[in-house]
Amino acid sequence: MPVHSAALLLYRVGATGTEVFVAHMGGPFWASKDDAAWSLPKGEFDPDVEQAMDAAMREFREELGVEPPAGDYAELGTFPYASGKRVTVFVVDGSAYDPGEFAFGEFELEWPPRSGRRQSFPEVDRAEWVPIDRAHDLLVKGQRPALDRLAELLADVGRDGSRA
Repeated sequence: MPVHSAALLLYRVGATGTEVFVAHMGGPFWASKDDAAWSLPKGEFDPDVEQAMDAAMREFREELGVEPPAGDYAELGTFPYASGKRVTVFVVDGSAYDPGEFAFGEFELEWPPRSGRRQSFPEVDRAEWVPIDRAHDLLVKGQRPALDRLAELLADVGRDGSRA
């Protein structure tokens, strides 16, 4: 059975084009990486127990420590990773969103590897608005199709959907 994740994709369209809200993954593996080291706020869920939208909202809160924006969310689609994982993405116009101060969630990891020592690290270490074109390089490969789909939808309604 595939692993299921759910994510929120916030976007805003301004004078300089479309921007999306992304988070840099925390922990020692990602610390010195930038390209392909960012993610949509997301997390795993069991579809037999929880609805994807509920999971996406919960994970946003857990990872960032802030409430997701109010708004009319729409399901953008479900996108498969090469690993077989499937991420269902919900999109909302976040133009008026001001998250305030983040309180990033944490996870424990044995670090350094095989040391027997466990340390806590933030799930993400920063989150910010970036131009959609730049986000295409920043996001992990499996999430990039969500940006492409968002750009298509924005282009269909006559908004700026830059190359995603």
